[in-house]
Amino acid sequence: MMVGVLLAAGASTRMGSAKALRKCGPESFVAHGVRNLWSACDSVVVVLGADAARIRRRIEDEFVRLVQGGRFDCELHAAHRHHAQRLEVRFVVNRQWKKGMYGSVRLGLAAALKLRPAAVLVLPVDHPHVRAATVLDLGTVMAQAIHAARHPRTRAGFSYALVPRHRGRRGHPIALSTALARAVAKDGAAEHLADAVRRNARLVGYLDVRDAGVTRNVNRPGD
Repeated sequence: MMVGVLLAAGASTRMGSAKALRKCGPESFVAHGVRNLWSACDSVVVVLGADAARIRRRIEDEFVRLVQGGRFDCELHAAHRHHAQRLEVRFVVNRQWKKGMYGSVRLGLAAALKLRPAAVLVLPVDHPHVRAATVLDLGTVMAQAIHAARHPRTRAGFSYALVPRHRGRRGHPIALSTALARAVAKDGAAEHLADAVRRNARLVGYLDVRDAGVTRNVNRPGD
């Protein structure tokens, strides 16, 4: 099982309104991000922060409408391919969101690790243009890498990151093995996720993709 972490805690000052609730087509950034992560993950942990209670209510209402409209039928069908028994979304709140995204990363990873995943995929909410197929490819390649570490002791210490890359530029989501996710969650000295990966990963792999969405973050209206 893999678990996704969707980072949506910031105040979105450059956007002028909460990114979590901005629209990507007919859906909010959060709903779109969760659906994309479900391509490879059984469960998604959404990390909220600024205005968390209001945003969570809005997202839950949106999910009710999507379920009633049958909008998750494709995701449920695809879930069988990665042997998911069910799809779920969980919320955690980073009450220290003003200190930056890395705190949300660590909080989200800690919540994800409680579900005992084989790997964790971390996606910022401001990357709504990532394709679901790219997420599925990352999950597939990560699963193959984990499977290659056949001995349980080797697998337990397999500190590996898989990063998508488009035309030489690194992007998101980043896939972390369980060992690396645990190390990052404990690393309070790193400045940000990339720094934590550099400090703790024994191996970093890159998956070259044709998906420009992995490097396209949306910070302002019109991005």
